Amino acid sequence: MSRILVIDDQLSIRKTLREILEYENFEIDEAEDGQKGLELALKNSYDLILSDIKMPKVDGIEFLDKIMTSGSDVPIIMISGHGNIDTAVDAIKKGAYDYIAKPIDLNRLLVTVRNALEKKSLVVETKQLKKKVNKTKTREIIGNSDPIQKIKELIERVAPTDARVMITGSNGTGKELVARWIHELSNRASGPLVEVNCAAIPSELIESELFGHEKGAFTTAIKQRQGKFELANGGTLFLDEIGDMSLSAQAKVLRALQENKITRVGGDKEISVNVRVVAATNKNLSEEISKGNFREDLFHRLNVIPIHVPDLNDRKEDIPLLAQHFLEQIIEEQGIPAKTFTADALEELKLINWTGNIRELRNVIERLIILCDQKITGNDVNIFAQPNKG
Repeated sequence: MSRILVIDDQLSIRKTLREILEYENFEIDEAEDGQKGLELALKNSYDLILSDIKMPKVDGIEFLDKIMTSGSDVPIIMISGHGNIDTAVDAIKKGAYDYIAKPIDLNRLLVTVRNALEKKSLVVETKQLKKKVNKTKTREIIGNSDPIQKIKELIERVAPTDARVMITGSNGTGKELVARWIHELSNRASGPLVEVNCAAIPSELIESELFGHEKGAFTTAIKQRQGKFELANGGTLFLDEIGDMSLSAQAKVLRALQENKITRVGGDKEISVNVRVVAATNKNLSEEISKGNFREDLFHRLNVIPIHVPDLNDRKEDIPLLAQHFLEQIIEEQGIPAKTFTADALEELKLINWTGNIRELRNVIERLIILCDQKITGNDVNIFAQPNKG
């Protein structure tokens, strides 16, 4: 049942609208002024809002502005008196779905309401489809252990916001995959995801990589170049291994986060950027701060939502699922005839001390697929995985 909010300072109008809409099996809430209507609209989830243009406390245009800036996509139909048609037209330009003039033609009202609800339904379906499409772009996070379930729940909660995220964990645990899911489930999913491996870029080049440079800024700068902040505009910037970033670059990243502006190396023009930053590190940044290697103010800017990805040794119950996933994936990629694990093979895999985490596990599964027969046994694991049991 669709839920509709009716806002009008005239009791007779509210009563008429309630009667006709409830007769059509809609659930109705009422508000007698703009302030109460705004409170209800921001507090509850409505499928449609009918609002008078001229209202006490908060008028229709101000109400419309506040709903639009809240990020809500609820369709709003404005109700207009004869002297307010121009205002109603302005409301449509600002995002209202339609307007209905007083005295209200009930037939037109119902047609407009149904059309607005159909549009809302299409918007919801499009968003759901977009999420499904986005999910196909990124590998699934495999595992049913408590730590992985908590990470999945946290991603679902955090992704739709613009909050900065700090992902910690050892090498090979899947920090990049977590960052990709945060982007794919965010409102920025249609924008770019730009990745920077801070550990792989020499310290003298990191600032140019992040902020770009002007022609002639240094010897090899033969032309102007955009940096990763500009390339990620409207999307997500993933700063991997941020603990390896130079202090000079850290200072500029801090400024970019504070002001949403960057300046290219060798330039003086400020460039506005709209970027969500997700960072990751395998280092203990608290220790790095105490050693003077990492700025504490930057850490607090980035560490709004901390997500720790556990070592594979701390979620060994996920190994059978991961092993089967990699088995199927590698067989498909390489066109190898189907193979299976025996139960004891999966148990032997769980006994290995996985110092290289998921990355090491995948390499071992690939080795087993190549070197073993159709059934991969526990003995095969002992021979070819070279385990260091712990």
